[in-house]
Amino acid sequence: MKVKALSRSTADFTRETKSDIQILPRNVDPELHPLERAREYKRALNAAKVERMLAKPFIAGLSGHIDGIYSMAKNPWDLDRIVTGSGDGELRMWSLSSQETIWRAPEAHRGIVKGVCNIPGGDTDRFLSVGTDKMVKVWSRTESAVADDGVTPETVASYSGKHAFSGIDHHRRRPLFATSSSLVEVWDVERSEPIANLTWGADTINTVRMNQTEVNVLASCGTDRSIILYDLRTNSPLAKLLMTLSTNAISWNPMEAFMFATANEDHNIYTFDMRRMDHAVNVLRDHVSAVMDVDYSPTGQELVSASYDRTLRLWDVGTGHSRDIYHAKRMQRVFCAKYTQDNKYVLSGSDDGNLRLWRARASERVGIKSNRERATIEYADKLKDRFKYVPEVRKVLRHRNIPTSIKKASQTKQVMLQSRKRKEENRRKHEKDAKPRVPERKKAIIGTSSK
Repeated sequence: MKVKALSRSTADFTRETKSDIQILPRNVDPELHPLERAREYKRALNAAKVERMLAKPFIAGLSGHIDGIYSMAKNPWDLDRIVTGSGDGELRMWSLSSQETIWRAPEAHRGIVKGVCNIPGGDTDRFLSVGTDKMVKVWSRTESAVADDGVTPETVASYSGKHAFSGIDHHRRRPLFATSSSLVEVWDVERSEPIANLTWGADTINTVRMNQTEVNVLASCGTDRSIILYDLRTNSPLAKLLMTLSTNAISWNPMEAFMFATANEDHNIYTFDMRRMDHAVNVLRDHVSAVMDVDYSPTGQELVSASYDRTLRLWDVGTGHSRDIYHAKRMQRVFCAKYTQDNKYVLSGSDDGNLRLWRARASERVGIKSNRERATIEYADKLKDRFKYVPEVRKVLRHRNIPTSIKKASQTKQVMLQSRKRKEENRRKHEKDAKPRVPERKKAIIGTSSK
């Protein structure tokens, strides 16, 4: 006869410290817990309410610029510093940890500073700026270059162009940078003249962006509603895309080399795959005015956009609508927005001259968390994700307080879109040679061409 003895180790049920919770055995048989789903639904609803109650995204407003902030650059090698350029030609470098200016050049340019970018390499204190005064200037924040208030420090180097510049970006490894004006010019830092001129029919180039992963590719967008890709190895264009309205900004995905996002005048953001540009990968629509800037998060899974409607929106790349909207009573038209390199914060520069710092997750709090706190937060997130389609939980998670003007404009825009759609459907029903249905991802694209 076999006799089986039940035994268990006391170490499995003994607390390590007095502050630990009691460890108890639990039978996970669902028949013993008939009310488990009801309890989890209630916990999910409470977690959603707590999230919205703790949602306070605004951290600080950094003031100092007299005119609006129209250009901004983050440093991939330094989390703390951000460079901004304003409409009166002033440059400022900010420390996000101390929330103050650590370097400034009051008269860096004569006119608007249209673009700034950092120079990669060991010296993270150097950066470039361009303006409407047809000058490219190299600056350095060293001890010898820090000037007193009211005195502009000396430039490290300067380059003179033939046209007013509208944007600038630096190569990831090589000593090259590209500028946009009436054409795209590629410069070597050791030469005073551009080494290559790239153009394909655009009157004026709005901006230029180098791919930081596929480093031989750069993209530009022009006032003729075109988006053009160039190859630096052959100094020739690769492909051209023509949209219904012009594009204001371009951002490359840092994790997927062939993906990029564009901020368009038609209130939408389009993401494209450069290998197949006859349609958009996704269309992000929620803004009620022109989108002025767009930037990917370091993970490549989220986007932040700045709009002329005085709001900042955050998006998940795979969805079509924003997951959050940020606004402030005194914030005017937002012209630039950036994610910080740690993926925790968002920066915005607006027409009122303030640089604002926001949380990327409105209800997330910084600081050291214990294992129990992390486990509780993860459990609450899983519950909210499980019950997010239940009407009560969905209503709480989607609720946002937005300005009345934005709400009315959004309702008006919705009515206009529905009327346009209804008109097209009526034409298809009653006209003999009606136009076929066009997918939303192809509506804004007029045509593509390649060389």
